[in-house]
Amino acid sequence: MSPSEKRVLIADGQYLVSRSLAELLTEKYHFTVKEIVTTRKDLEKSIHEGHLSLLIIDISHFDFGSSADMKTVICSGSTPVLVLTNSLTRNELAGLDSIGVKNILFKSSGETEILEAIEHTLQGKKFYGREVMEILLEKGEWKKVMQENTSLTAAENEIVKLIAEGMTTKEIASRKNVSFHTIMTHRKNIFRKARVNNASELVMFAIRSGIIDTIEYQI
Repeated sequence: MSPSEKRVLIADGQYLVSRSLAELLTEKYHFTVKEIVTTRKDLEKSIHEGHLSLLIIDISHFDFGSSADMKTVICSGSTPVLVLTNSLTRNELAGLDSIGVKNILFKSSGETEILEAIEHTLQGKKFYGREVMEILLEKGEWKKVMQENTSLTAAENEIVKLIAEGMTTKEIASRKNVSFHTIMTHRKNIFRKARVNNASELVMFAIRSGIIDTIEYQI
């Protein structure tokens, strides 16, 4: 495999979806689809052979007995995993999160969102599709969890909101009438507390934790 070649394994039992995805990736975005597998045996064999850049899988088509069982198969190596499926329950989402799978979206997603998810996954960044985020936001459960594990100050919360609005560090400093260095320090502290690496991940964190509302900001 050449350094620039992106080899993708598609694991999905839906014929039209898997073939359409393969065509999209190969013809338009020049990925190399190693193969399309529909059984657990073939999935395990292909992963074991290695040389993969990405695994795109619909977990509902494979007979995983538990989250631990799933982990031994799809997370056994270093291949990034993107779950692309029709639907998920909250328990299934929690199970995926528990084994470290944080790149998930539904098949109803559009091309732009699918490609964005793939790029995030390849870069080691987490990505939840719009519909997945709606499930995570139900009943405020993520808000409760994030409030328990993360403590941002009032000033930091305000800066998060301004970042979500698309303002630069320089613009925020001017708005708040403080130095650029002060905002940079706040920004570093926010990213550290929220355990995120960029503004996009920060926005998802802010929505989950209730700092901003989905009405105010559309992913």
